[in-house]
Amino acid sequence: MRVLVIGSGAREHALLLALSRDPQVTGLIVAPGNAGTARLAEQYDVDVTSADQVVGLARKVEADLVVIGPEVPLVLGVADALRAAGIVCFGPGKDAARIEGSKAFAKEVMAAAGVRTAASEIVDNPAHLDAALERFGPPAGDPAWVVKDDSLAAGKGVVVTADRDAARAHAAGLLESGHPVLLESFLDGPEVSLFCVLDGATVVPLLPAQDFKRVGDGDAGPNTGGMGAYAPLPWLPENVYREIVSRVVEPVAAELVRRGSPFNGLLYAGLAITSNGPAVVEFNCRFGDPETQAVLALLESPLGQLLHAAGSGKLADFEQLRWRDGAAVTVVLAAENYPGRPRVGDVIVGSEADGVLHAGTARRDDGAIVSSGGRVLSVVGTGADLAEARARAYEILGSIRLPGSHFRTDIGRRAAEGEISLR
Repeated sequence: MRVLVIGSGAREHALLLALSRDPQVTGLIVAPGNAGTARLAEQYDVDVTSADQVVGLARKVEADLVVIGPEVPLVLGVADALRAAGIVCFGPGKDAARIEGSKAFAKEVMAAAGVRTAASEIVDNPAHLDAALERFGPPAGDPAWVVKDDSLAAGKGVVVTADRDAARAHAAGLLESGHPVLLESFLDGPEVSLFCVLDGATVVPLLPAQDFKRVGDGDAGPNTGGMGAYAPLPWLPENVYREIVSRVVEPVAAELVRRGSPFNGLLYAGLAITSNGPAVVEFNCRFGDPETQAVLALLESPLGQLLHAAGSGKLADFEQLRWRDGAAVTVVLAAENYPGRPRVGDVIVGSEADGVLHAGTARRDDGAIVSSGGRVLSVVGTGADLAEARARAYEILGSIRLPGSHFRTDIGRRAAEGEISLR
């Protein structure tokens, strides 16, 4: 089986690494890829948002399966074009991808499916903003305002703040740029990321993970696309995990089928485990980064066969997933000034070590690997438990040199030390 992976980040590097362990995968292709993925796969330069280019490349390389990593081509319908061309694709069509592309649509689906989520309100007129802010945030009893871009924002369109002026400024900026704003009530409790492979109403859950969105230790600073993650979650009881699958993911999958927009691909459920049980924070229509790097490091089942089964409508017949014992921790190495405009073009030393996955990297003509984006590398450590996995990840990080780079030092620490529990 020849597999084409679309994307260029650490998520795609992790997918390629896991696919390379599948004995039925005979060839790997990536587009556009990065300096690290070039070691695993044939590499092509394409516009991932162009259905014609992606379909053309899939035909050229004779791909048996196309896996679409980023959300933008999914929301634009690239998966539909591949299927129309008779190519097996892992990734939802345009209609189902609205679960991420429009938060208002996601809320509508959850309401119809009876899934718990935060109370919310869409604001699309600046004249209505102040009155709406009064209905959310600290005046309403919540510890903070939650302000989101209703459309795609690469994980950075959310502001959670107790400062009303900051909440208003973010919302006003979105409205001025033509983006509707979603105001939500604040959800208490630890967060969980659960990936599920879907084939219509068939749901196969992967290991639960937890990610870290804020740029600094102790969840300080602005939101990012993700600064680290770990899996599994020693503090999450099995019954709560099963409840998420049966009361959140399965009803949403069934509702999308009922609407004539069956979801085929990876549904990411981001949840808060509140004092009243699990509640959805967001859905994504693809593998999340950086959770993918930790979750796939522990997968023993053949990934190519799993994704092909889902893409070809045979997921219900796939064997029960197998996982290696232990834990995995991912820590993101970011460029200077990230999540602002990052410094790029610096030479990276140590980026080809085991456990290092590339994201914002490129190879110069002289062979040197340089930074080319905000999140530059993901470092993955595995071990018998979280403490050992953390130690390994930070040991690898200590061998990497990139001028001005930064990373969080507390990924998975509270869980490893038993400081997280459900009320």
